[in-house]
Amino acid sequence: MANLFPMFLKLTGKQCLVVGAGKVGGSKISGLIDTGARIHVVAMEASDRVREWANAAKIELELRAFSASDLDGKFLAVATASNRVNELIYREAQRRGVLCNVVDVPEYCDFFYPAVVQRGDLQIAISTNGQSPSLAQKLRQQLERQFGPGYAEWVKQLGETRRLILASELDQERKLELLHSLASREALEAELAKIPELNTGIELETTNAKGERA
Repeated sequence: MANLFPMFLKLTGKQCLVVGAGKVGGSKISGLIDTGARIHVVAMEASDRVREWANAAKIELELRAFSASDLDGKFLAVATASNRVNELIYREAQRRGVLCNVVDVPEYCDFFYPAVVQRGDLQIAISTNGQSPSLAQKLRQQLERQFGPGYAEWVKQLGETRRLILASELDQERKLELLHSLASREALEAELAKIPELNTGIELETTNAKGERA
């Protein structure tokens, strides 16, 4: 199998199809909910969780059998139905140039759902190219312990400081020096201390791996 190309997609406004709305389908829909995608779900039955999303207008839900025309205009599709229906979905998606993921069938996947550690804007995605999702989940659990909730606030602070540096009147070389120091809290604090006009209003909190403030 060829190497995967890792990337993070912006799905805002993109039309996405999920076929199946049970436990597995619900987990796939959940991964799309906060992306801003326009999610169309087709299923014979739906879990209470999926129905709640539909009632809240977070997804469009149709309780019926899949039709090939459901793929028209879609950017990507996720299939969690029966083997026969999933194979049909993949075949029709390929014909239309729609990215497709058939759950638990790597050869019918143009992309995989990675195991994800998310701390605010920080996302760490793990994939085994479909070979061992259980290993990916185990690694995710290890990384969740290593990168605690405190990283969400730290990354937010980094973004605010980065924007302040870029908007400053410092010369380009000095800006680059400061930007390169961002990933090290100690180095950044030392550099900011030398520039009072940038240091005003910036308070960098110290957090440990568990997200506790020191």
